[in-house]
Amino acid sequence: MKKLSYVFIIALAAYALQGCNSAPKDAKESADSANKAKDTSAMSADTMKTVTGDAKFATSAAAGGMAEIALSKLALQKTADAQIKKIAEMMVKDHSKAGDALTEIAKKENITMPAAMDADHQKKFEDMSKLTGTDFDKAYINLMADDHKDALSLMQDEAKNGKDPALAGFAGKTAPVVQMHLDAVTKIHDSMK
Repeated sequence: MKKLSYVFIIALAAYALQGCNSAPKDAKESADSANKAKDTSAMSADTMKTVTGDAKFATSAAAGGMAEIALSKLALQKTADAQIKKIAEMMVKDHSKAGDALTEIAKKENITMPAAMDADHQKKFEDMSKLTGTDFDKAYINLMADDHKDALSLMQDEAKNGKDPALAGFAGKTAPVVQMHLDAVTKIHDSMK
């Protein structure tokens, strides 16, 4: 009987460890997995592709927005440069507003959103936390330029190809703001060379 208990405990532990290893790596992946797992039994293949595509846009946009806010709050603490402080304040304000709007749409569309930024941005945040002075300023502006190029492409693609009217509308409305951010960051980036 004792041997049977040990076998059962070992099997249970192995099952638990397997579950841990197959878990998504970060909050965005968890949200994407939850969105894929929603009741899709009555959906056609085309409808399923549309739902998951729009949901993936929402989770990507949300994770990116959270990263912009966190990195910009970090910039407000670390930089002494008035231009960078102004950019960081704008990022926090605009990305918070966009995040709130996206969250409202996601609730209505039954899309699970990530609770935190993705693992890639978390790593970048940790790396940025270690920098100071002009090293931080340059890294922040470079990261903002790269992230906003990606975000602009994401918004433009969803505005053009999104099947969910609310998300496509959000993307169309948000793309000009992202373009404005990219233009402002690029101007500072070019002046740092």
